[in-house]
Amino acid sequence: MTAHARRDGDGISRRNFARLLAAGGSAALLGKTGFAFERPAPLPQTPTSPDEAFWRSVREQFPMPMNVSVMNAANLCPSSLPALEAMYENTKDVDGNPSFQNRAKMGEGKVNTRKILADYLHTTPEQIVITRNTSEGNNFVSSGVELTANDEVIIFNHNHPSNNVAWKEKAKRYGFTVTELEVVNPHPGPDYYIDLVRRSITARTKLLSFTHQTNTVGDLFPAKELCQLAHEHGVLVLVDGAQSFGLMDVNLSDMQPDFYTGSAHKWPCGPKETGVLFINNRAHDKIWPSIHSAGRGDVGISRTFESLGQRDEPAIIAFGEALKFQQQIGMKTIQARSQELAQSLMEQLKTIEGVTLTTSQDPTLSQAVVVFEASGIDARKLYNALYDNEKIGTAGRANGLRISPHFYNLHSEIDRTVAAIKHYMTTGV
Repeated sequence: MTAHARRDGDGISRRNFARLLAAGGSAALLGKTGFAFERPAPLPQTPTSPDEAFWRSVREQFPMPMNVSVMNAANLCPSSLPALEAMYENTKDVDGNPSFQNRAKMGEGKVNTRKILADYLHTTPEQIVITRNTSEGNNFVSSGVELTANDEVIIFNHNHPSNNVAWKEKAKRYGFTVTELEVVNPHPGPDYYIDLVRRSITARTKLLSFTHQTNTVGDLFPAKELCQLAHEHGVLVLVDGAQSFGLMDVNLSDMQPDFYTGSAHKWPCGPKETGVLFINNRAHDKIWPSIHSAGRGDVGISRTFESLGQRDEPAIIAFGEALKFQQQIGMKTIQARSQELAQSLMEQLKTIEGVTLTTSQDPTLSQAVVVFEASGIDARKLYNALYDNEKIGTAGRANGLRISPHFYNLHSEIDRTVAAIKHYMTTGV
């Protein structure tokens, strides 16, 4: 019997559910004597060609029950059980003995997570800052790069507010110009954006900022080529990796951005309020820290950019465990699986009358963020019906939905989701 078979409809084993009721209160969710969730069987070694049985064993490494289909990875992923257990055990340790002496080992855990991050992103530890999320990393850059009234920053209209509005607000204060380029739908191809940026760069351009994969329509930008183009003109580059970090096998040594940001709570399936800011060695003298407080990183740029006061060190350690779990499976394998699920989803969605895909079906232009419009139905009601009646978690859009499956999802969940959408599109909500 699998761990999921032993769980009830809320994802907690009957034994631990009884313990929860007996103990009372939210603290009992962790269990009185140990980690609350049933430990599944160890994850098998990733086969050369993983079958659905392997991916079912992967799904069992997450706490959500089988009757809940979580397909909103572009917003929030469940943490893997290895990450949750690391979070719980280390929090219990710190709260049981918060002395300086006992907490010293937490610093070692942070050093280890930095090394894991560097390996995960194919770079080196002295270029890694452990932040709280992508938004903080983006704002570190927009607040830290020195800009004057003579300078220009180029952004895109589909950038996240932390990488769009933030620049406009800073411009009001410092007087620099913000040039906002338009994302074209359907995806016009990478050459279009390379040419657009080439034509937009001027002698005043100081920085280019774009999103690796947009959360709006799922478009993939040619990150490496845009970085190369910008550097040819002496322009700094910020790549918002909120939708690529944890999904794609990101190689920063190859991409060569000046700055790259990401969050643990999305595709990496890690703890909330942990993230990463990569600052390229060549850009260390191009950016000022925005926050000065107690606490410092151990190496390189983290010595000045991690002075953030008391941190949630158990979460930072759990961040590393989440990445190790993904590395055990293999990032190329995870990327291929997530894209396979997205392609299956799009192939089935386009057969439903009234559904129009917004995301490109070209696997070189999109990854695992699928957006579609639904005509003849109230999209908000469709969004609510999918969760209220089917326990399928998606993200609402003005005229449709965004569905972003990840490697913990199964093909049966894709099929179930499409069947539900087809039902509501046919009969109404």
